[in-house]
Amino acid sequence: MDWSSVIGLLLALAGVFVGHTLDGGRFASLFQPAAFAIVVVGTAGAVLLQSERRTFLRGMRMLRWVFFPPRGERDKLSREIALWSLSARRDGLLSLEQYMGTKDLYIQKGLRLVVDGIQPDKLRSLLEHEINGYEFTQRQAARIWEAAAGYAPTIGILGAVLGLIHVMENLSDPARLGSGIAVAFVSTVYGVGLANLFFHPVGNKLKAIVADKVAQYEILLEVFHDIATGDHTRVIDERVASLLVRH
Repeated sequence: MDWSSVIGLLLALAGVFVGHTLDGGRFASLFQPAAFAIVVVGTAGAVLLQSERRTFLRGMRMLRWVFFPPRGERDKLSREIALWSLSARRDGLLSLEQYMGTKDLYIQKGLRLVVDGIQPDKLRSLLEHEINGYEFTQRQAARIWEAAAGYAPTIGILGAVLGLIHVMENLSDPARLGSGIAVAFVSTVYGVGLANLFFHPVGNKLKAIVADKVAQYEILLEVFHDIATGDHTRVIDERVASLLVRH
């Protein structure tokens, strides 16, 4: 659990609700199902319209990373790299086949290319292509939250206009004016609040997580290249040091 994300979200909500009550408002006035449906469902529809379905679903699944980020395994990975280096120098490249049982597909591919004796330059090219594909796919998924942040305020305004239309249609019935005015203003609050207190922060955090993973893969690329070229273990040790520097 990433408690900083939980605390940050709670502080953001607390700031809104406490400020509202200090100004004489009531909690209940901020809970409007109609406004919520307009903003949230409308924003989801707009984002889905601009995105491929699989990209949209991948971005939704990535939301859990905000509160349960992928476990940092830099220490474990550094130990594995040391084993690869030692095994390759002592028993040859074919000995690395025993380490290909990892769940990480990128590491599997890198080890397989080394074991297969692919030329170092070709190996680098293939792994760079793999990194670029991973980064593009993950960033596109993370961007659905940025898109949501862009659409939500405008859809909130749309909800406000719909609420005012409801008010105008019921001017002769004062009992129904309050609900229309509430939808009008709360829709705007939902749109702006969700965009700036949730959608934007989620998008930025997911991009940071993806960037960190890409940085690890780039270091692994250099490690696989070093092993394939038979570089001294000291060179690989420096790679491991750079891997741990952001731990």
